[in-house]
This record gives sequence, C-alpha cells and structure tokens, in this order.
Amino acid sequence: MDWRGWAFLRPNHQLLMTNRIIGFDLARAYAIFGMFIVNFNTVFGSHQATSGLGGFLNLFNGNSSTAFVILAGMGVSLMTNRPDYSLLEKSQLRRKVIRRSWFLFALGLLLYQWWPADILHFYGGYMHVAAWLLFAPKRLYLLVAGGAIVGFHGLLPVIPYEAGWNFNTLEYADFWTVTGFLRNTFYNGWNPLFPWLAFFLLGMWLGRLDWQQRRVRRWVFGTGAVVLALIEGIQGLVTHHPLGPEVTFYLTADYLPPFLPFMLGTASFALVLLVICLRIGNRFADHPLLRALSATGQMTLTHYLLHLTLGIVLFGGLTGRAYTGAVTEQPPESPAAILLFAVAFYALSVLLSTVWSRKFRHGPLEMLMRKATS
Repeated sequence: MDWRGWAFLRPNHQLLMTNRIIGFDLARAYAIFGMFIVNFNTVFGSHQATSGLGGFLNLFNGNSSTAFVILAGMGVSLMTNRPDYSLLEKSQLRRKVIRRSWFLFALGLLLYQWWPADILHFYGGYMHVAAWLLFAPKRLYLLVAGGAIVGFHGLLPVIPYEAGWNFNTLEYADFWTVTGFLRNTFYNGWNPLFPWLAFFLLGMWLGRLDWQQRRVRRWVFGTGAVVLALIEGIQGLVTHHPLGPEVTFYLTADYLPPFLPFMLGTASFALVLLVICLRIGNRFADHPLLRALSATGQMTLTHYLLHLTLGIVLFGGLTGRAYTGAVTEQPPESPAAILLFAVAFYALSVLLSTVWSRKFRHGPLEMLMRKATS
C-alpha cells in the first residue's frame, strides 16, 4: 500500500504494546453502562418507545454492542501488534486466540439457556475467524469486513430474515436445531457473523493504528463525525418524509435487521466515542473516578455476566416480575425506574471493580478465561 499522504496511519508497534491506553478502557466502561440500560430495558421496559425518557433509553440500542465488538477486535489486535514475531510465536498467539474463542463460545452457549440474546458465543466466532487473520496485512481486515456486510445483504433475498423469530417475544424457535443454529449464528441472530464480523475486523484495523499521534485521532474522529451526521440526517429526513415503506424501513431499521445504514451509523458512533474517551483519558488519567472507570472497563466479561444474572434477578425481585427468558406482555416498568436501577447497578459495578483491582490485575472471569486457555 502506498502510504504517501497517509503516513500518519502507520502503526507504531512499540508504543501500542508498552503503554496501556486508558481511553480504550473508558470506552469499554461506557459500553458496559450502555449495555446495562439496553438489556434491563429490553426485559423490563419498552424497547419500542421512540420519545421521552423511553426513547432516550432506546438510543443506546446497537451503539453499545457495536462499541463492545469493535473494542474486542482492537484488544486482539493490540495483543498481537509487534512486527518481529517468530513463526513459533505467531503460532502460539494464534492458538491462544483460538482457545479463547472456544472458551467464549462455550460460555455463551451455557449462558444462552438463561439469556437468549447472548453475545459471547458470537464473540467466539469472530475471534476464531480473526485468529487466521492476525498477521495478515491490515487492509485485508477491511476487505473481509466489507465482504461480511455484502454477504449479509446477499442472503436477504435467499433466506427470509424472520425465519425462526417471534419478534413479539424476541424468542428464536429453532436455535437448538442444526439448521436454526447455523442460520442464527451466521445470518439472523442477535449478532451474527454476517454482518457483525465487520465490526470486529474494523476494531482489529483500528488496533493497528498509532493512537499516540494527534493526526490519527483527528482523522478517526472526523471520519466518524461526518458519517454519523450523514446517517442521522438521512434517517431523520425519511422519518418525517417517508420514501416508501421498504426504503424507509431499510434506512431506519435498528439492530434487527442490521442493514448497511445501521452498520455505518453505529460504527461511526464508536469512532467518535473512542476519540472522546482517549481525549478524556489523556487529560485526566490520574483522576480517581477515571481510574475506577478504567478498572471497570478492564472487567467487561465479569460485568456482562453479572448484570445478566444478578442484575436481572435483583430488578425482578424489586419489581415483582419473574424473568422467563423472553419478553413478556406484562406492562413495562417506567423508563425512570429502569434508568435509576441501571445507574445504581453500574455504580455498584464500579465499586466492585475498584476494590478488586487493588489486589488483582484482571477480573474474576477474565482470570478464569486466561487460566483455562493458557
């Protein structure tokens, strides 16, 4: 690739490998907070509200999960971002990523029994594909990412997107059959490889950049801001001036199905988020609150499972609602109650992270994964 005019996008391996960038941890901390809101609201609230506080809660749909996947891809990329690996070291790193992918895949399938919207087993799929691209030229990440998006759109006229779904209860009827499992995993599940793998590979590409350079941060922020403004503008326009039901649905669909405008809008939001978090992290790195949030961002796997188990049980107990693994037709809880609980549970998570990080470098489940896959 000719880097003339784009030299600032070259990776700086040594800087990225020797310094932990607090801004990335802050972005993860934001993403876990957003996921608290999304999942508590999906189970106990109204995931269809478009205005008021309920509409505000639904603004987190897609953005949090996208940021998570992109940051996961960056983590894998940063973990292997050195130019002088031997063939043996490359093989060892690839096996480590593959073992972690199977750990997450198995853990996610176990969690699926309780939480059908699990994302961990999809993570396992992304990481397994990524393992074979670890040391490929980073431009290949973007090419394969584009292929994942094109592949999804190519499947739309072949396989009905609603196959297997009950969108009223958000249940997937035939997940545990071979056909249903493959369809869900690769095409129409919550976070299928086509097209969500594109987010992971975008993260891997971003992980190869030299984030210490101001020009890189400006370029990423500018690109994200322009695309985000364009997508938001188009969606706002067609909402008030529909172009026909099919075109309007394609341009404004949110999460299910993940059409191209959704992919571009949420990915561009993640780019803006990354740069903002880097700016805050660089300026206030020693602030106690940022250190606490950074510790929280380093324990995302632990907090992901805790909020889907302990968090849902607690909220259900406080509101007298039993969680059945699907969205019920009971009257939804007020958006204020959901937001208040999400904030309180998040504050508890930050406190737990702060206390834990005083003695341990990694969170409980992060330690288990490392031990199980070492």
